[in-house]
Amino acid sequence: EARDKSKILTEILIKRIKEKKIDLAIKLFAEGKITLWKSARLSGVSLWEMTDEIKKRKVPLQYTQTELEEDFKAIR
Repeated sequence: EARDKSKILTEILIKRIKEKKIDLAIKLFAEGKITLWKSARLSGVSLWEMTDEIKKRKVPLQYTQTELEEDFKAIR
């Protein structure tokens, strides 16, 4: 039973850390400090997951030509 509690606590902590990373990345993205691609990488999620999360939170997409070029460079 102690092992089960430990496993549950570990899973909760891992989930919470992931959520905090996403929160931070979305905050930085919304402030225009990082690109969408960088926010996904910072969070440890795919670009598509980050896009979905941004839509869920109703964060406006501010995507410039420069950011698009940076993201293409990051993919290569």
